[in-house]
This record gives sequence, C-alpha cells and structure tokens, in this order.
Amino acid sequence: MIGLTLGGYFFRRYASIAAWNFFGIGLLIFIVTFAEVSSRSAGLPGYTAQWAFSLAALQTPIILLQAIPFIGLIAAMATLISLNRKYELVVARAAGVSAWQFLTPIAFGSFLFGVLAVAALNPLAANGFAQAQSVEAEVRGAKSSTNSEAEQWIKQRSGDEETIIGSSAVLNGGQVLVRPTFFRIDAEGRIFERLDAERAFLRDGYWDLQAVARRRGTAAAEKIESIQIETNLQPEFVGEQLARPEATSIYALPGKIEIARSFGLKANAFATHFHSLVVLPLLLVAMTLIAATVSMRFTRMGQSATVILGGILAGFLLYVVSVLVKAFGSAGVVPPVVAAWTPVVVAMFYGVTFLLYKEDG
Repeated sequence: MIGLTLGGYFFRRYASIAAWNFFGIGLLIFIVTFAEVSSRSAGLPGYTAQWAFSLAALQTPIILLQAIPFIGLIAAMATLISLNRKYELVVARAAGVSAWQFLTPIAFGSFLFGVLAVAALNPLAANGFAQAQSVEAEVRGAKSSTNSEAEQWIKQRSGDEETIIGSSAVLNGGQVLVRPTFFRIDAEGRIFERLDAERAFLRDGYWDLQAVARRRGTAAAEKIESIQIETNLQPEFVGEQLARPEATSIYALPGKIEIARSFGLKANAFATHFHSLVVLPLLLVAMTLIAATVSMRFTRMGQSATVILGGILAGFLLYVVSVLVKAFGSAGVVPPVVAAWTPVVVAMFYGVTFLLYKEDG
C-alpha cells in the first residue's frame, strides 16, 4: 500500500494545483463578467462602475460553480503531467506502487474539492444569484440576463376572474416579484385591466403591488401607490413555477421540494438540481479517472497536445451529456435521480474499465 508520506505528497500537489486553478479561473470569470456587464449596460440611466463591479461580483460564484468540473479535470491532468515530467510517477511505479494506489490520494482530493464546492460555494452562489436578479432588474427592468431575456408567466383564478402574472425576477422563494405585470381577465375571457408594478409582495391571500401603473382600455396609464389583488397562490407554487433552482442553496432545496410536492407539484427542476449538487463530488472523481486515462502514461518529451486535447474533449463531452440529461430531468422526461446520477456512473465505469485494462491487462 502507498505510504502516508507519498500519499500526502500527491494529495498536496493536487490540492495546490486545484487551488491555483480555482482562484485563477475565478478571477478570469470576474474580469470577463465585469467587461460584459459594462459593455451592455453602460448606456443605461442608472449605470455606474460600482454597480457593474457589484453585479459582476454577485454573478461570479454561480458561473464558477458551473466551471468546477472543468477545474477538477484540469487540476487532475496538470498534477499527473507534472508528476510524470519530474519522473516521480516513474520512481513510484518502479518501487511497486500501482496506478490505483497513487490515484487514490488524487481522487480523494477531487472528492474533497467537490464537497467543499457544494457545502461552501453553492450557498454563496445561490445567494449571489438571487441578489444579482434584484440588482440587475433595478437598472435593466424586464430585460435581465440573470434569469432570461423573456419574462416567465403563471396564471391564477379567483372566482370568475383569471389573472396572468409575469415577472422578470423572483425573490425570497416566490414571495417577491420584481417589476411584475398582471393581466386581469373577466368571466368572458377579455382583458379588462393591466397592472405594471415595481414590486409585488405575496401576502396571506392577496398580492400587494407597489408603485403601480394601471391601464384600462385605451385610457392613459393611472399611477397608483399600491393595490391589492386577491389570490390563492402559495409562495412554494410561485417559486416552483417562476424561480430558478440555482437561486436556492442545497441546504434549502430538500425542504422546498417537500413543500412543493405537498401542494401537488412535481418540482422536477429543483429535485434535479439537488441531485446534481449531491453527485458533484463523484463527478469530480470521474473527471480524475478520465484525466488518468490520458495523462498517466510516461513519455520522454512530455504529453503530446493531441493526448491532452483528447482528455479535455472527453471531460467536455461528459459535462455536455450531464447538462443534457439534467434538462430531461428538469422537464420530467426522466426521474431526477436518474438524470443526475447516470452520466457520472457511466463515466466512472469507463475510467475504471480503461485503467483495469491498462494496469492489470
């Protein structure tokens, strides 16, 4: 078995490389996000450099969380390549250390990296994403890149009247709508009133709209300080229909899913997101096995660009398949557990099979 000294050395090498990649890619994401926000928002009335800086800082964690699988893949490949170039893997294998033994501390490091990303980075990313929706909606109005270019809509019925509700952002788990639009429809199916508000707060049995512009027929808009609209909706329903799962941390997701299902909602998007976070540490282990298939072999002149590119493409393919299957799970085509776990299990079987073939014949 690999000793604690050698195993600890491999683990520290991986941890160091992963940390540098994490902070380097995070800084790059922040710079690109700041430049992108500045370029598309510089002409808006409420734009300031401080606003763009704060918005980029709020958006960076959610983008960085999505890049975690690639950071793990690059860190594992860089670790193995550097160990090969310094002949350390050659010496370890000559001393009787198998590939499974020196990959164990690296795989453990990737698993721990995933656990830290889920436990620490995810709550920060969810909170930042939710705040970014509000901050950007304040300046950009209905067009907000943090949620979508188009508003999302739900419908409620109160007696003979129906109301179609759209919002550019949803805060506090469905209790606050940013710049909402309410279309009120009578019993004959005709729109008799449109309400555009700065904020809508979901109270006990009614919507509390603030800073409202009311339009009826062809008359000019009427400014109203506040107005109340009767409703039987619950925050869990509104959040499940309008809010994005990324705005909820992994600690709040189980309770939100359970409450949504108690109202008869499937909550597939939130369940799929929850399982994709749970499986993230194992996804990084699968990325490590993929990196080992292309980075473990020793060559005198170093790993060729073709081999390295092959590993990156394999990891990218795994990520694309994971995102695609996750979309199927969010849409309810496949169960959320299957959508989140299947790509990771398949990738791990592929990596283990390849290493068994190469290492044990």
